[in-house]
Amino acid sequence: MAYDPAEILKLADKNDLKHFYFQFTDIRGTVKSVMIPRNRLERVLEEGVLFDGSSVLGYAEIEESDMRAFPDYDSFEILPWTSDGGKSGRFVCSIYTPEGEPFLGDPRYVLKKQLERLQKDGLNFFVGPEFEFFLLEMKDGKYVPHDSAGYFDFGPLDKGELVKKDIVNYLNILGYDPEAAHHEVSPGQHEIDLRYAQALRMADRIITMKTAIKTVAAKYGLYATFMPKPFFGINGTGMHVHQSIMDEEGDSNKFWDKNSKYGLSEYAYHYLGGLLSHAVEIGGIIASWVNSYKRLVPGYEAPVYISWANKNRSALVRVPAGEGLKKRFEFRAPDSAGNPYLQFSVLLAAGLDGINRKIDPPDPVEQDIFHMTPEERLNEGIDSLPESLGEALHHLRKSQFVKDTLGEHVYNNFIYIKQKEWDEFRSYVTDWEVKNLLPIL
Repeated sequence: MAYDPAEILKLADKNDLKHFYFQFTDIRGTVKSVMIPRNRLERVLEEGVLFDGSSVLGYAEIEESDMRAFPDYDSFEILPWTSDGGKSGRFVCSIYTPEGEPFLGDPRYVLKKQLERLQKDGLNFFVGPEFEFFLLEMKDGKYVPHDSAGYFDFGPLDKGELVKKDIVNYLNILGYDPEAAHHEVSPGQHEIDLRYAQALRMADRIITMKTAIKTVAAKYGLYATFMPKPFFGINGTGMHVHQSIMDEEGDSNKFWDKNSKYGLSEYAYHYLGGLLSHAVEIGGIIASWVNSYKRLVPGYEAPVYISWANKNRSALVRVPAGEGLKKRFEFRAPDSAGNPYLQFSVLLAAGLDGINRKIDPPDPVEQDIFHMTPEERLNEGIDSLPESLGEALHHLRKSQFVKDTLGEHVYNNFIYIKQKEWDEFRSYVTDWEVKNLLPIL
């Protein structure tokens, strides 16, 4: 909805809201928040919240640390969950410099700049995530899956079902239009799907949904994690992103052509060509953690090979069944641990580059790529995603395209932060090495 400060103040008093959260993310996607009491609300709506940018990872140096988080009025929501009997309001903020200029290191600003490329033509980027997570419980000092169920399993009304019901109820109250909730393949793994929405709104919703999931899980004595691969030997957690480009109202889909073999327009084919041609260099953004690459391995349904298909779920990009407004691409490599603002930004930028350069995609690959030999994949021209964060950063460093998409500030700081993560990880001696190598070396 479109709000102005006067309407927000009226709603705050009508609903007896006493506390308000002003939120944004750092470069990694970690949610930052400051709580403001009702007596300060009017002033903060006018002036925003001043904070120390040097204390937010990837934002600013100490000598240029003053930042202002200014609320997006249209992001105002009343959070339906409460532990003290009183509801709270929430705003998502954009970050500004002391001079009142947009801060170039704000991930939300990065996405807004990409969306402006479409909005000048009366278009917008719509996305719908399949949001996966694990629910864990503590046993003998270790986190373990709370159940032993599998894909779409239905059993007694256990804690996992109660958690999903509460989350879906909250998301409905917030107007997020959850479409489905079910158990995923691995023990303790669950998925909640949201109806597609404009990308900026969806990214805002994701950071709030993460809070809802963790809040409800804690209520039932469980711990929710978005870690892509918390356990060896089972499927990891992803966030497949369904995407399309439509007019601002979502009434006309640029990807749909009823006269085409697969129902895809020429515009859509070029968008697809851009996604596939840039898949390697955007890998470090869409799968941004060391642990992300424990999920992206053959044999666990996660995409590894760069190809597209209509039905084949081993492909990186899939075209789900659907016509008209439902015609879309499903990009299967991102995970829910990443920064949605940056993930959506590089996906859109890759697709738009394909449109601008008229990049044609290869033919679809409908056979199971996991069971193809390396020679067969080579003959089909099927390349692979990076196998580690280190490899992803190598490609990221060489990518002027990603640098232009993110802007120099976010690009340089992202690489610096993630290189530190990779250096620390690759120097760590794991239990596997001690168990398997120490006795024989």
